[in-house]
Amino acid sequence: MNLSDSKKKLALAGVVCGLVAACLAYFGNPANMAFCIACFIRDTAGAFGMHQAEVVQYARPEIIGLVLGAFIISVATKEYRSTAGSSPMIRFILGMVIMIGALVFLGCPLRMVIRMSAGDLNAWVALIGFVLGVATGVLALKKGFSLGRAYVTNKESGYVLPAIVVGILILSLATSLLKESQTGPGSMHAPVIIALVGGLIFGAFAQKSRMCFAGSIRDVILMKNFDLFSVIAGLFVVMLIFNIATGRFVLGFNTPGIIAHSDHLWNILGMYVVGFAAVLAGGCPLRQLILAGQGSSDAAVTVAGMFVGAALCHNLGLAASGTALNPETKELVAGAVPLNGKVACVICIVVCFIIAFTNKRKETK
Repeated sequence: MNLSDSKKKLALAGVVCGLVAACLAYFGNPANMAFCIACFIRDTAGAFGMHQAEVVQYARPEIIGLVLGAFIISVATKEYRSTAGSSPMIRFILGMVIMIGALVFLGCPLRMVIRMSAGDLNAWVALIGFVLGVATGVLALKKGFSLGRAYVTNKESGYVLPAIVVGILILSLATSLLKESQTGPGSMHAPVIIALVGGLIFGAFAQKSRMCFAGSIRDVILMKNFDLFSVIAGLFVVMLIFNIATGRFVLGFNTPGIIAHSDHLWNILGMYVVGFAAVLAGGCPLRQLILAGQGSSDAAVTVAGMFVGAALCHNLGLAASGTALNPETKELVAGAVPLNGKVACVICIVVCFIIAFTNKRKETK
């Protein structure tokens, strides 16, 4: 099964992934958060007590399914390859940076596109920052940026993350050790079997299509290649149709219930951080999970950084709040980015520039 040899097949892969996201929204996931890597990693981190925000604690089966879907399909098609050794500590930092930027915006690039398809104009504003961030990363690539070569290692090394997510699934189903939100976004989820199967399908198609939100824009800028962009376009169209057909399409900025804020500068800067760091790390949050599933220990380290970054965001008060209705007064309370989050976002931008322009490819003599 080769989905990369034509734009039509790639677009079809995007359509399938869009249908999965639509089903997850229909069966219980927050509609505008049908599938969000940053939000779901944050929820899973909360389930393990890595942070104490009670409204966002739930071991999301979709994350488990993504990793296992990529692992199973890569083994089945002989694309599994266990690699490691490409600046793991820098990748860990980049994972933290990606998560901080995502939670300042309130979503990963996947959720940004889903929010765009639901009429959230804040996500369209954030797209500006994401494109600029990817463009800055491309500039670094042109200037010789590299985190070094990854080397083939023992195949068991690549099994670690798939084994961990299987362990998470067992703990969530067979024990009461993990925390689970009773209210808020963490309490909104599709049935476990639907979420897990959805993740498996999404992971398999994302692996075969090389789906990557940062990579799609990077390829357009670098090579005028729209192949990966067609995957994103397919997903967007399906979600747009779903949102319009189900009455979930609401065009505007301050829309309660969307879990978004209208602090435009920080929407832009948050996604600028995500786009910049994603190019440096070699893929967006979704792509990191897929790469980890197909054997990359470097991507697995980046995923570990995202988990720690999610915990820091809530433990240190970095994450933004969404616009909501006050349950008592029924007044609209605008979402905002706290000062700590703004400071952290600026620090992340500085860190990205330091990493981008101090790690160069070694010239061969």
